Amino acid sequence: MREIVHLQVGQCGNQIGSKFWEVISDEHGIDPTGAYRGDSDLQLERINVYYNEAMGGKYVPRAILVDLEPGTMDSVRAGPFGQLFRPDNFVFGQSGAGNNWAKGHYTEGAELVDSVLDVMRKEAENTDSLQGFQLTHSLGGGTGSGLGTLLISKIREEYPDRIMNTFSVVPSPKVSDTVVEPYNATLSVHQLVENTDETF
Repeated sequence: MREIVHLQVGQCGNQIGSKFWEVISDEHGIDPTGAYRGDSDLQLERINVYYNEAMGGKYVPRAILVDLEPGTMDSVRAGPFGQLFRPDNFVFGQSGAGNNWAKGHYTEGAELVDSVLDVMRKEAENTDSLQGFQLTHSLGGGTGSGLGTLLISKIREEYPDRIMNTFSVVPSPKVSDTVVEPYNATLSVHQLVENTDETF
């Protein structure tokens, strides 16, 4: 089966990512506990692409949830599908990136990146024929942009022949959180051009 490992990084990436898993789980007939409740064999046909079959017929997302502060993780855990994810796959720091790309890419993020890569290797080893990786993140903050692009370059180094796709939320002056969004986005786009196959 052509498995895909999903990473969600930063507040935006985790919010979009958890919605993604709600939709995918619904399409595959997976309930919030990971049990199959579907009504069609088609729902199980390609389920291995995004899910690992665990003990007792439970389906666990091939997802790694990453942030530099614990807040968003707690929200995901408390959300409707929070119990679906493998607890070891929540990787987070305490400091935050303060909307600073360099903190996500070079300082705070660099301290966390090896823990994320360990979890990612474990997920990759759990596949028969890894197709590639997909990442959800934003380019305006510090974690999704800085740590997100750091992860992409490290994964690219380790798996040069696998697909790397990102779903990147680009900042807009109309709905701007901070004045540094254009800087964070500019620094990220350079990395995305270098290291991804497709960016949506």
